[in-house]
Amino acid sequence: MIVAIPKEINPGENRVAVVPSTVKELVKKGLTVHVETGAGAGSFISDNAFQDAGAKIINDTKELYNSADMILKVYHPIMNEKLGVHEADLLKEGSGFTSLLQTTREMDLVRKLVEKKITGFSMHLVPRTTLAQKMDALSSQANIAGYKAVLMGAVHIGVYMPLLMTAAGTIPPAKVLILGAGVAGLQAIATAKRLGAQVEAFDVRPVVKEQVESLGAKFVEVESDTSDGVGEGGYAKETSDDYKKKQSALIKEHIAKSDMVITTALIPGRPAPILIPDDMVEGMKPGSVIIDLAAENGGNCSMTKKDEVINVNDIIIDGTVNIAGSMPVHASQMYAKNISAFVTYLCPEGEMNLNLEDEIISGAMFSHNGEVTNEMTKQALNS
Repeated sequence: MIVAIPKEINPGENRVAVVPSTVKELVKKGLTVHVETGAGAGSFISDNAFQDAGAKIINDTKELYNSADMILKVYHPIMNEKLGVHEADLLKEGSGFTSLLQTTREMDLVRKLVEKKITGFSMHLVPRTTLAQKMDALSSQANIAGYKAVLMGAVHIGVYMPLLMTAAGTIPPAKVLILGAGVAGLQAIATAKRLGAQVEAFDVRPVVKEQVESLGAKFVEVESDTSDGVGEGGYAKETSDDYKKKQSALIKEHIAKSDMVITTALIPGRPAPILIPDDMVEGMKPGSVIIDLAAENGGNCSMTKKDEVINVNDIIIDGTVNIAGSMPVHASQMYAKNISAFVTYLCPEGEMNLNLEDEIISGAMFSHNGEVTNEMTKQALNS
């Protein structure tokens, strides 16, 4: 079985789906690995390094796709302007495909893949179970984004992060508010604390309070008798209108005092919930910043513009997407480990084992034999 790794063509995407160490893992499992020329360049991995690990380097993109039984990517297929063809059209009919594809948002693409009878897997759909933990690409990439977001915010704001005692007087620490205490939020808390900031965090799930406080941050809590925001698999879920009103008032109070706000609330495959409407932005201190990690799905701030940094009345709103891709060495290393764990689980003897009774395989799969197999994707296509 041949697994192939194309060079990513989405502008600014420097990650790659394999690294030399995971090529060795795949080869050891009996898989043949083809890597497109220059696929690792953005992550500073040479073709020779891949070759030395056991991969065959393919110079021709069409040949790479034609020969592959399974394509492994980071970004979902897009139009290849250089070749004048969509990447989905390059896939061999009936072959396998795996990437970070949001199936409920890229519905035209899903239809294309279904027409070609592609067996499609999305790393977004890998279930959050103990057994699948090492395949959890969302967490590995969110970890990087949470770390980098604080550094980006520190560059934007015009104040020191730590408390300083100087000859010119005492400099108070920056006040940082983290909205969402998942993987990205917890890493942001830890990074902001390491830089000496005063950190507060909010999350709809009371269960994360202990984790937030263990990192030295104050947990901002909406008083509620229900488990309103607790969803399946550790994700947050949409809350009731009553809860949203209380949440909004509380966030507004704390956001007005903050120098930096990092928002991380993202519900997989759905538009990001608005946590910071226009009036909250207007109430912020001049010189403060919002780093919106949900910008890819619309943003948690109503004013966020995807992949833009804007200034609204001296408030910086940073909607940069693919922050993990700005640290491609470790982002690729972590994503490649997730991919390797998934592919070696899927192909234990060097061939694809489509055991649809297995919750990991069936959970990550969204299309097979010309049909959509994932329920959420089906609903999105039919709505």
